[in-house]
Amino acid sequence: MILKAHGDRKYQSTTSRLVNVAGFSNLRVEHRFLDAGFQEPGVCVSNEVAFVLSGRAFAVQEGNGQTRRNFIQPGIACICPEGTNETTSGITSAIECLHIFLPPTLVQQSALEDYDIDPAKAELAYSGGLRDAMLHQIAMNIHSVAGRDVEQTDQLFLDGMQAALAAHLLRNYSIDRWSPPTKAPNIDAKRLERVLDFIEARFAENITLRDLAAEAHLSDFHFLRLFREATGLPPHRYVTYRRVQEAQRRLALNHSSLANIALETGFGSQGNFIRAFRNATGLTPGQYRALRQP
Repeated sequence: MILKAHGDRKYQSTTSRLVNVAGFSNLRVEHRFLDAGFQEPGVCVSNEVAFVLSGRAFAVQEGNGQTRRNFIQPGIACICPEGTNETTSGITSAIECLHIFLPPTLVQQSALEDYDIDPAKAELAYSGGLRDAMLHQIAMNIHSVAGRDVEQTDQLFLDGMQAALAAHLLRNYSIDRWSPPTKAPNIDAKRLERVLDFIEARFAENITLRDLAAEAHLSDFHFLRLFREATGLPPHRYVTYRRVQEAQRRLALNHSSLANIALETGFGSQGNFIRAFRNATGLTPGQYRALRQP
């Protein structure tokens, strides 16, 4: 029996393309391209964990009396627990996402009892804007399998990944462990969009903090603080992340040398490129290319 999910209804009106759909007995994975606008509201019939793969946008969600407003970009996740009555869900720009739907009961009650976990607390919080390296890595491992025909060994791997995902969610995002941030970013959306557009157009160039602060019409000090509040990263790390993201695209699509990709994405040298790429992804560019190309 395939796990039911509310994604077909929720995202139907704003999904431009749906690929890599995988259905298993107790796990469903969807790779979706969402257009800007609002999705169809409703009640979540399973636990959904969504990850941004590409694109950036401001997102607003309202559910069970809570409102979430977050700047989202690759690596950001959000959680919509089973039973959440989501009344609003929308994004300002198109994004690519990975959606993982898990059963209403993440872990069987007998397993919870074995580990002395109170079933009443084994519920997830309605949460968004999550920057969690471990959560992201588990999702990418699942994504790597979901795009192909699943073999018996893949099913074993996915069962392990699902158990790891459920354990991580309960440990960090259960209703008694997670609390929303108390302070929203102070930088306004249009100002931040202007800065991000500037980075998008020039990330391969030498961008300074002063350049970005001037684009936002703020002092260097105030811009640094507000940008970190809004994105979770200091400006120089955001620029590096964007360069790595572009390098990943080029590594997967063509056979340019590492030296050329390093220059084309603004790293300056192959050595700087390899160090930054490994720090961001845990892999060397060569290892990443080997994984992504047939």
